[in-house]
Amino acid sequence: MAFDRLEPARFQTQFQNALWLGLDSLRTHKLRSFLTLLGVMIGVASVILVGAAIDGLGVYAEESTAKAFGSNSFLVAQIASSGTLSRSQYIDKVRRNKPIGNDEMRLLRSVSGERIWYSPYRQHTSDIKRENQTSESASVLGVAAAMADIRDIGVVDGRFFTEQEEKSRAFVAVIGDTVRTALFPGVSPLGRTVRIEGLDFTVIGVQERLGSTFGRDQDNSAYIPNTAFDRLYGPGRGYALFGRPRPTSGLTLEAALDETRVALRSRFHTRPGEADRFDTLTPDAIRGFIDQILGMIAAVVVPVTCISLVVGGIVIMNIMLVSVTERTREIGVRKSLGARHGDVMLQVLIEAVALAGLGGAAGVAVGAAAATLLGRVLDLTIHIGAGYVALSLTVSGVVGIVSGWYPARRAAKHDPVVALRAET
Repeated sequence: MAFDRLEPARFQTQFQNALWLGLDSLRTHKLRSFLTLLGVMIGVASVILVGAAIDGLGVYAEESTAKAFGSNSFLVAQIASSGTLSRSQYIDKVRRNKPIGNDEMRLLRSVSGERIWYSPYRQHTSDIKRENQTSESASVLGVAAAMADIRDIGVVDGRFFTEQEEKSRAFVAVIGDTVRTALFPGVSPLGRTVRIEGLDFTVIGVQERLGSTFGRDQDNSAYIPNTAFDRLYGPGRGYALFGRPRPTSGLTLEAALDETRVALRSRFHTRPGEADRFDTLTPDAIRGFIDQILGMIAAVVVPVTCISLVVGGIVIMNIMLVSVTERTREIGVRKSLGARHGDVMLQVLIEAVALAGLGGAAGVAVGAAAATLLGRVLDLTIHIGAGYVALSLTVSGVVGIVSGWYPARRAAKHDPVVALRAET
């Protein structure tokens, strides 16, 4: 009898009986049951580990983006792309787009400075020295005083430089934790001097520790006024420009970016309908690009990982076929006493699903424990998402049903007379 023709009350009773019979069979053959569910357990644990690593990478990338870019800021530059440009695209942008420089900065500040913070962002790699100690290949960053607000730069010791120090071209610096550790071990750096390109800069602050982003040490850096940066390295052809709406302006990020675009389009004499002659970048664009990459990774890696669950299903099917063969006489007795086709199928199916379900639950626990342990030992960002847990348990349940269906049908088709003659 098919399952859909069983009366509800009878189906419930038969389901409960089959469940207890199936669980009793699992308890009777503990070692065999454990070895059977081991394949499913390893498969589910693999899915959890891979999923935790992918989600953790996403969380890590988002946190790193917030630290490096700011939570509500945008960037304008001659070329600013969240993706990888082809050579032809890069050449086209270089030809079409205009550099952003001091003239554009002054224009934007005069037009929108009361509503939007603006800051240039220039970078140069240089050694930072103090006496006989050196912080090699540090990032020297030339910015405006407003950058502290634009990118939420935290200063744990001292302060960031002021607008007056920026205008006076003061040789002051806010150093990162790596520079502080290398040049001022055990002493406060405030008020002391460091040498950049042979010139003395007074340390007025220490930035909070940021850690590494994709292998790059964000703490091996020093912020100096953009005006002082010009004195070190010259004005250059252009730079990236950060912007952020002032809290009192009531502007959203999109509105502030639109206002900036209108001013720059006017500056570069861009006609209506023509593309901007500059690039813009927002945190959402960066996050969208990262999500796209992670989605591509997940689309390839997760299905491959799920193949191990298919292998576990094959093991379950094999063991269930052996189990059905061993219990041929038992099945004959049950059918001779009135057990129906659906009753026998239900018992075998429940046993297979129970094996897969127990293996799935154990796999989730093992995968979560392994992911947490690896995260702590290797100092990795690990995030165990509910989506991957649900996916692994769903797949393991489906594997249990599929792998148990054939053995269940084979058991249900046993002729009771022939089954009673089978050797025990």
